[in-house]
Amino acid sequence: MEEISLGVPEPLLNRLPDDDEVAAADMQDAVAGWERKLNQSIQETDDETEAATRVLEAVDRFEDRYETYDELVPELRAWGQSPIYAIAWRTLYADVIAQLYDHEELADHLERERNRRVVADGIRLQDL
Repeated sequence: MEEISLGVPEPLLNRLPDDDEVAAADMQDAVAGWERKLNQSIQETDDETEAATRVLEAVDRFEDRYETYDELVPELRAWGQSPIYAIAWRTLYADVIAQLYDHEELADHLERERNRRVVADGIRLQDL
């Protein structure tokens, strides 16, 4: 499986407050770390299905974090605080997931693995 390439979208960085360079650097560091860990995980296995399983586990974590930030936005607004950073991180997680699915070879494996999980979960639910 080919290496994964991820990045922080420029429009997302442009929406951050101008006086805060730390958030942009944190996002870029986080994405670089995710890219490094995912590529290392893929290289550790020769089996493409196992590699897709590992990447899909990361996608699941990204989806969980997306939901966490999504739930935080209205709470911050209710407290009269700016949700700009929660929105930025939420958007970043969604974009990284989209970037992973943009890798054609990986996307096919991710879809198969996700479908396998749905079938496995359905079979387990029927056994109850």
